Amino acid sequence: MTELVGLAEVTAARELLAGVTRVTPLEPSRPLSEALGGPVWLKGEHVQRAGSYKVRGAYVRIARLSAADRDRGVVAASAGNHAQGVALAAGLLGAAATVFMPVGAPLPKVAATKRYGARVEFVGNTVDESLVAAEDFANRTGAVFIHPFDHRDVIAGQGTVALEILEQCPEVRTLVAGVGGGGLVSGVAVAAKALRPDIRVIGVQAAGAAAFPASLKAGEPVRLPAFATIADGIAVGRPGEVTFAHVSKLVDEIVTVSDEDISRALLMLLERGKQVVEPAGAAGVAALMSGAIAAVEPPVVAVLSGGNIDPLLMLRVIEHGLASAGRFLRITVRCADRPGQLASLLGLIAEHRGNVVDVVHQRQNPHLRLGEVEVALSVETRGAEHSDRLISALRGCGYQVDVAQPG
Repeated sequence: MTELVGLAEVTAARELLAGVTRVTPLEPSRPLSEALGGPVWLKGEHVQRAGSYKVRGAYVRIARLSAADRDRGVVAASAGNHAQGVALAAGLLGAAATVFMPVGAPLPKVAATKRYGARVEFVGNTVDESLVAAEDFANRTGAVFIHPFDHRDVIAGQGTVALEILEQCPEVRTLVAGVGGGGLVSGVAVAAKALRPDIRVIGVQAAGAAAFPASLKAGEPVRLPAFATIADGIAVGRPGEVTFAHVSKLVDEIVTVSDEDISRALLMLLERGKQVVEPAGAAGVAALMSGAIAAVEPPVVAVLSGGNIDPLLMLRVIEHGLASAGRFLRITVRCADRPGQLASLLGLIAEHRGNVVDVVHQRQNPHLRLGEVEVALSVETRGAEHSDRLISALRGCGYQVDVAQPG
């Protein structure tokens, strides 16, 4: 039996973090409050030092090492947020840090980790593969392995998020947080349930990397055979032993959201909330927007867990979110190859208030008939109904229209 972290450990962690981490803001969300019929607040861990809550647990873990252990250095594995948290914490505490990252780790996260003073090694395509390399490095060199989620000190550090929430919003009834390995939701649940047992704690996983539902059903941590999601910060193939014990006993529900749900949440946060959040950081909001949580009792607080997003990924995610919301169309139109035809097509789209973003005009497709041309267009619209009207108008004028699905 794994002994659960207690409130006293979380309180002690907060004292340790005083003057090191920020008390992050709690901001109201009007769109979510209107949709859910009660107050919804967003806990801004994306503006924490190093861009996520991860520095809380990393600092507590490293600060509690002996001086001799810190002298041996620390090693970690991460797709980016834990890497930055460990690098920052190690630098503040005078320990050398080595971080193993997947080969495809976002470049801004890699650059930030190096700027905080850590040495970065690239191993594997997933965090799970990087974890194996980091543990091997620890065994070979004597460096102390700093697990991204499966350690009591890490869970205690992450639990300080809930202590702040309960002070900022004492009336909260529902807490929602994204879940990868489970460190954040475990810590949040420890503090919340100790101080307010009536609070519901909901964990949210990306559907493409949802290891907890199968694990909870099996009664033990189960490894996913494969996983993929845009939310790299919560792309973990197997829950930890320690976090599994906490989630199974303290967390009320684990739900999943699709990448489309996450992209729509990111778009809403950017447009309506003026918040730049990474995909993993928007998982809780995605669950509230998509209806993944069957019964939500306000006041609700959703944790925006991180803001370290690659600008190139942001461009793709925004486009994906617009497409998922019916506000961005990718269509292919076949029409006669004669002078003025393209101008007529574009004029018809303009007449129906569509904004053409780009056009590709091609005659080389072997499926085209002689005298026929294919035009691929990206079009901005005002929403799903507007998109449907535009497509109907094009087809009504005799154009053959194929619509690409978001993806």
